[in-house]
Amino acid sequence: MKTIKLLFIFLALQAQLLGAQETVTLEQCQQWARENHPALKQLEIYQQILDLKNQNNSTSYLPQVTLNGQATYLSDVTKIGISIPNMNIPTVDKDQYKLYLDLKQAIWDGGITKAKEKLNQAETEGSQKQTEVELYQVKERVNQFFFTSFLIQENLKIQERKTETLAERRKIVESAVQNGMLLSSELDQLLAELIKTRQQMLELDTNLETVRYGLSILTGKTTNLFQKLVMNEVGPAPDKPLMRPELDLFAKQNDLLNANSEILKRMRHPKLFGFGQAGYGKPGLNMLNNEFDTYYLVGLGFNWNVLDWKTTNRQQQVLKLQQEVIQTKQKSFEQGIDIATNQQQKQINQLTELLKTDQELIEVRERITKTSASKLENGILTTADYIQDLNAEITARITLETHKIQLNEARVKLANIRGIQ
Repeated sequence: MKTIKLLFIFLALQAQLLGAQETVTLEQCQQWARENHPALKQLEIYQQILDLKNQNNSTSYLPQVTLNGQATYLSDVTKIGISIPNMNIPTVDKDQYKLYLDLKQAIWDGGITKAKEKLNQAETEGSQKQTEVELYQVKERVNQFFFTSFLIQENLKIQERKTETLAERRKIVESAVQNGMLLSSELDQLLAELIKTRQQMLELDTNLETVRYGLSILTGKTTNLFQKLVMNEVGPAPDKPLMRPELDLFAKQNDLLNANSEILKRMRHPKLFGFGQAGYGKPGLNMLNNEFDTYYLVGLGFNWNVLDWKTTNRQQQVLKLQQEVIQTKQKSFEQGIDIATNQQQKQINQLTELLKTDQELIEVRERITKTSASKLENGILTTADYIQDLNAEITARITLETHKIQLNEARVKLANIRGIQ
């Protein structure tokens, strides 16, 4: 008994989960598309690249140690050209050998290490913002597929209602034909319209599957998940400043140029370092000792590129010109956004006005269709005339639903244009 109860609870939970998954919203599709897009992986990769660069950069102040070795034969060596009685002056051999370690320790690198760290950070953030721009553009494609799919879905519902209406009218006409009140040709016209409607529904079903497949590719979900799309009512876009990711990209590109400019400045600073050498060779530091010997030396040094013939200055000018290019691109982008915003707002205003009269038109068409149906039953109107009136009502209903969907789509598109969605 307990097992049966547990099984019942499990089945009930499964039914609830399936019911919860029946509807899919636009926001869900957008989130799935972002998570499924290959470019999303780039954000993590760029961070890994930054970590590796910073690790390499952090070694700048660690000692640099190199092992060197050499064997040489000299055509001549230093000799003392005098002879001193009772004293043997050694002569260095022409073959000489050396094995030694060189050590160099940066004490002050002019701030290049810190500047490179900022440069690496700016490069990474710029690359990540470029990826965010790509991911943002995916939303527009998802919106197109979603609203197209939703529009077809709603048209199918209207066509189903038309089919039901024709099926009911068919029974009435069949009875009238049997009673001799109508000709069989009137019934044939009704049957022909019913077949035509079913053909239109088949075309809509095919188009719907095509659009759902597009959503499936973008989101990485199966097409079965998009059987029932729901559209939340979208209100007017709030009046907010432009928030597109492209603006962040322009800012990061500018930061990258500033970081490069800082690197150029730091490269002109003097650099201080310590150095040392320890080795074993013949001869050692004592050139008059013709034996293998150990030796070492330590010291302190600096270097400073005092004159670079204005090379750095010209490079700085190049960076400033590149910043001006970025500014012109940003202005051009903002102008395009302003134009698109104006056009989209006008479309929203137009659709809002059309919706005010769509419902009135449907009410008029409903009355006309009811009158035509009554006349058809009484044999004073042909089936062709009735079908014409019914199609006019169906067209009015499709137009209303289309305008509703288009208005929501236009508002979503405006929010997407402004970057406030």
